[in-house]
Amino acid sequence: MSNRRRMVARLSSLLLGGACFGLSPQPLSFADAVYPMLEKAGCRSCHNPEGVASPTRLRFPEQETPKAPVELFGQSLVELVDQRNPENSILLLKPTKRVAHAGGERIKKGSPEEAALKAWIARLAALSGSDLVAALKFRQEQDAGYGVAPSVVLRRLTHSQYNNTVRDLLRETTAPARQFPPEDFVNGFKNQYQALAVSPLQAEAYAAAAERLAVNAFRRGDSRGLIPCKAAGPDCRVKFIETFGRMAFRRPLEKEEVARYDALFRVERDLLKGAQAVIETMLQSPHFLYWLDQTPNVKWKPYATAARLSYFLWDTMPDDALLDSAARGELNLPESLERVIRRMLGDPKARQGLDEFVSQWLRFDRALSAAREPRLFPFFNRELALAMTEETRRFVADVVWNDKNFMEVFTAGYSFINSDLAAIYKVAAPARHFDRVEFPPEAERAGVLGQALFLTLTSKPEDTAPTGRGLFVREQFLCQQVPSPPPGVDTNLPPVAESKPMTNRERLAAHTTNQLCAGCHSLIDPIGFGFEKFDAIGMRREKAKLLFSAAKPKEVEVELELDTTGSIAGIPDSQFTSPRQLGELLARTRQCQECVVKQVFRYMAGRWDTPADRPLLNRAIEDFRRSKFRFREMLVSLIKGWEFSAGKERYAARNH
Repeated sequence: MSNRRRMVARLSSLLLGGACFGLSPQPLSFADAVYPMLEKAGCRSCHNPEGVASPTRLRFPEQETPKAPVELFGQSLVELVDQRNPENSILLLKPTKRVAHAGGERIKKGSPEEAALKAWIARLAALSGSDLVAALKFRQEQDAGYGVAPSVVLRRLTHSQYNNTVRDLLRETTAPARQFPPEDFVNGFKNQYQALAVSPLQAEAYAAAAERLAVNAFRRGDSRGLIPCKAAGPDCRVKFIETFGRMAFRRPLEKEEVARYDALFRVERDLLKGAQAVIETMLQSPHFLYWLDQTPNVKWKPYATAARLSYFLWDTMPDDALLDSAARGELNLPESLERVIRRMLGDPKARQGLDEFVSQWLRFDRALSAAREPRLFPFFNRELALAMTEETRRFVADVVWNDKNFMEVFTAGYSFINSDLAAIYKVAAPARHFDRVEFPPEAERAGVLGQALFLTLTSKPEDTAPTGRGLFVREQFLCQQVPSPPPGVDTNLPPVAESKPMTNRERLAAHTTNQLCAGCHSLIDPIGFGFEKFDAIGMRREKAKLLFSAAKPKEVEVELELDTTGSIAGIPDSQFTSPRQLGELLARTRQCQECVVKQVFRYMAGRWDTPADRPLLNRAIEDFRRSKFRFREMLVSLIKGWEFSAGKERYAARNH
């Protein structure tokens, strides 16, 4: 007997507690015996809160969970056990692929691992009475939410927030953050707190920008309204420092701070030079570069709320009215807070805030940095890529600000295009740039999935990428994380030759024959196949066209029939053949509806959602549904829930 079989056999006997030998059952350890086996089989990679199997009843606890909760999780698996006929338990049938399982065979039939799993199932099948009730309690707690969410005290201004803030603070429109080091996407966004550290290079960029901005503030020799007086006396200095500092730091300054900046101001004899020194110094202060998310300082808490609201809804600093609301305590009560939120949503700055969220969620950057093979896609250039982003920006804004059902983002048979996009879509150009245009039924386009932006950013320079398109749908619209390829696996596909031309579907068939690849690619490739009638810049094609030119005087073009049958593993009756059909499917799918809320939450909170956030998310999702999927109503629900449930619990947990 091999060492592995000997070890698993030992585990099996331990799990049975010696009962098969006529001994009294002994305490079992799911955490030591079965849990590592299931993790090694890769079950967690799909059965986690963000995994492709997240809607199922099997959901692993967070990684690094202590042993005691893991034991409770093991007991809760009784929900997946047929107590009358343990051999018919879904906990056994799925991982051994005796019934359909999107993740494939994870535990081999007849293996020692299967024997160990059967032993645990037998143990669960014997539970009854209070033991059974206790076993189911863990799952109920999983659904209700548990633990404490991460505490985020400070969040650095993103480059977009920096540009918008100096614009509103100094009337500066040069967008200085364009010269800063590029930002990274984390959790799908650029505003996640884990990615907002300040490197030495970033610190130098802040210093250089502060110097230029301070000079520009008075470049015409006047105060541009920044200094509320003309004589350089003590009262004037203090009034300027308090007024400008309140806006720059998004809160009133303490007396000690005013005194320090007044001393700096007095070094310069000239009024404007003194103010310039104060501005340059304030713009390099952590109090400017970072905004408060949470604070134990009772006086500053309303201003932290104001900063959270403004940088979420407006992508810029609070205005005077919002800071005044904070000073009056209007952000401390649900009713008055809702009035403030709705006032902010009616401000034009809310449109820039939405645009920034959409540009990150839908990854405009990938289209703007895309390159295409000129021989194959002569129409593609920078101007076309910009038009793609403008189309999607206007399209989503139309749905949100006209209070339409937000799920129309996936189903609408119209868009807002210019003449360049009209050529791609093969429709008549609108009378004015980016007017609304209806798509004919035969176009099979609908919502963002049928737009050139999505179809371009999920493609390769020379061809479509079914895997990339399927992955984008999973991650951005279903909030499901597909595991990365195992290390060392060969990701190359069979080459295409004139003697053996193949469609992408035929080439990707290699993913289904390789067991290392099949588990994940079966979750994403079938989604991408449904887009194959749309090429790498979103133009419709009836057949795949391949060009061969090696060692020939003239290129040879080969056309291949396309099979655009697609499906989404894990969603029943999810077959589709076009972006329009997939859009309709996603719009009515619970996971997609919930994902919209989750994506907004992640952008708002600056972090990934955790089990502790589930009550807040569940309420917001229900409010979203009750409002018939009105985006603005979902925003109100999320913010109020964040401020008056999760927020208070967060402070209490940290300060206890």
